[in-house]
Amino acid sequence: MVYHLSARVLWSPVTTRSVSERLAGTPAVRDIILSAAATARGQGDAYAMTHAWLFTGPPGSGRSNAALAFAAALMCENPDEIGCGRCKGCRDALAGSHTDLVHVVPHTSTIKVDFVRDEIVAKAARLPTVAPWRVVIIENADRLATSITTAPADALLKTVEEPPERTVIIMCAPSTDPQDFSQTLRSRCRHVYVPSPSEDELVRILVEEEGASEHDARLAAVSSLRHIGRARLLVRSEAIQQRRAMAINLAELVFHGPQAFQAVGSLLKAAEKEAVEAHKADDEAERAKLENALGMGAKGKGAAKALRSVASSVRQLEEEQKRRGTRRKRDMLDLVLVDLAGVYRDAMVVQSGAEVGLTHPDFEELAREIAGQVSAEGLVECLEAIGQCRERLDQNVTPAVAFNGMIGRIRLACNVS
Repeated sequence: MVYHLSARVLWSPVTTRSVSERLAGTPAVRDIILSAAATARGQGDAYAMTHAWLFTGPPGSGRSNAALAFAAALMCENPDEIGCGRCKGCRDALAGSHTDLVHVVPHTSTIKVDFVRDEIVAKAARLPTVAPWRVVIIENADRLATSITTAPADALLKTVEEPPERTVIIMCAPSTDPQDFSQTLRSRCRHVYVPSPSEDELVRILVEEEGASEHDARLAAVSSLRHIGRARLLVRSEAIQQRRAMAINLAELVFHGPQAFQAVGSLLKAAEKEAVEAHKADDEAERAKLENALGMGAKGKGAAKALRSVASSVRQLEEEQKRRGTRRKRDMLDLVLVDLAGVYRDAMVVQSGAEVGLTHPDFEELAREIAGQVSAEGLVECLEAIGQCRERLDQNVTPAVAFNGMIGRIRLACNVS
């Protein structure tokens, strides 16, 4: 069984759509952003603009896209249309490359206090160079505070309370819940909820911005659970499509003796390779940039001492990249489990006769086969086994152990001897 989505090697996102057009699917968010940007230009309601914002919403809802759209609206050079999408200010902001944009995208499970001080607070304090505003976007801002320490959030507090006159800080987090975001920071921010896009809106985005066909866009929107980032990857990458198919087919291999356990090994290798290769070029470029900045390869008096310092810095970078890699692999494996859970959810839908859409419509035949062989209680047990595997991965259990334990539990739930 294959994933019926045409992989495309090349893609070229449209970069000239206005902020209003980009946020058409979330009119409440669009209106808040455009009203604030108008106030920033000295127009409209004086209370519509503030210096600290918190964007929340479910995974894949487009929080970071909304934040970049806000940055574009503030940096737009068009005097007649706010966030026109065509001027250099808009294009650079939407691409995340504007010189006055500080875009923080954490790749580790926490944001360190030193990073907050050196890379966020220090850069937020600078005056804008070409745009009217300096904008700081912090994705995964829930990683500023953990059950162990609130020091990173505390280090940012003063900047959020009293930001420089021409600086806007936008933090993105899953929710305003105390477990997701520092309540001390929350009380200093204006909150904007970004809902998940509708299926039709996501299809429009994939067709217009990724050049996907209507069929491919619809399938990606449904199977990604309307997660914008995952849907984009599904229409761009054949490797992502193949990994998804491997994950779903585990549910069929459960009925074929040891084949499911053998497939787990191949799936884990594929997921690990995907996580590594997706960032390999960036990691190598980061190392080369560090070595060049530290003068690696220098000769002459004092070179030996300098090289020892370089080696130490390179080791620190390698350790940081290793931590990032661990996080990426864990995230990739979590997506594998989400895909696998989807087919058992579909089997429950088929079995109950509920008139709702399937998560994986291209695997409907497999869902029907499972529904005919496994009881409702067994399907619930399968989903619980997948949930337990996700928890064990968060507890740093070796992936092979966690996955094999899950497969064993699913086989029992399916009455496979």
